[in-house]
Amino acid sequence: VITLGKVFLLQVVEKVPITLLLSFADAQPTDAEREVWEQVDVVLKDAKAVLDELQAYKGAGQEIREAIQNPNDEVLQEQAWAAVVPLVGKLKKFYQFSQRLEAALHSLLGALTSETYNDPTQHLEREQALAKQFAEILHFTLRFDELKMTNPAIQNDFSYYRRTLSRMRINNVPADGENEVNNELANRISLFYADATPMLKALSDGTTKFVSENKNLPIENTTDCLSTMASVCKVMLETPEYRSRFTSEETVSFCLRVMVGVIILYDYVHPVGAFAKSSKIDMKGCIKVLKDQPPNSVEGLLNALR
Repeated sequence: VITLGKVFLLQVVEKVPITLLLSFADAQPTDAEREVWEQVDVVLKDAKAVLDELQAYKGAGQEIREAIQNPNDEVLQEQAWAAVVPLVGKLKKFYQFSQRLEAALHSLLGALTSETYNDPTQHLEREQALAKQFAEILHFTLRFDELKMTNPAIQNDFSYYRRTLSRMRINNVPADGENEVNNELANRISLFYADATPMLKALSDGTTKFVSENKNLPIENTTDCLSTMASVCKVMLETPEYRSRFTSEETVSFCLRVMVGVIILYDYVHPVGAFAKSSKIDMKGCIKVLKDQPPNSVEGLLNALR
């Protein structure tokens, strides 16, 4: 999507033909978009660093195993604790970033679903810089969750941290790492990582919260925005004329993640969900698009939908 340039898409929504112009490649914020765009841009600038840190996360599995196997060896206990504490600091940082991302999504939804224009297509056409940021948030979210799902060290490290911290409290042993994550925060972080797709869960909860807090706004404003984005991604991916303009496989992955992300958000906020016959999302078509990709590249996305 980022490298497509200008692409005209003819898509039928409820049998009404609409022409949607997407120009993500050079989308610049208008004066009306600028305030929200700048708020979200600050968050997105940190997103790549978060993904890089998560991708490089190796965990303290060896130190933890040795400490558990030798419970009376104080040196090994200290080594395991010293290895885990900085890792917990990273996990805390990722969790806090999810809260910033949720706030950014809230701002974008406010702009893209407002009653400034009559339908979601007009929003996506005329507020393309914000639409691009929305897509980038979804791309980050699905990528983060793919990495988390394939790294069991995250939950193992945090579980060991909590168990050790609890034991230290019982024995009245001072814990340097407690300043990093206190008990209340540890509970929230633990719940966050317990979910298979924690970042997507945070965004889904944020979208649901946005809808419930804006009861004066028709829910269709939100669901139609999401279903339109899903349709655009599907058409881009399944139409050879548009697909041929993708310059790299990463662009394909970007489009796939955005499509899956908006489907899941739609499923959370729509009264009957994305999989009902009355859904405005062509779920069979979207799943076919996913299954037409190399299996290893979309397994995480299919699992997220499941």
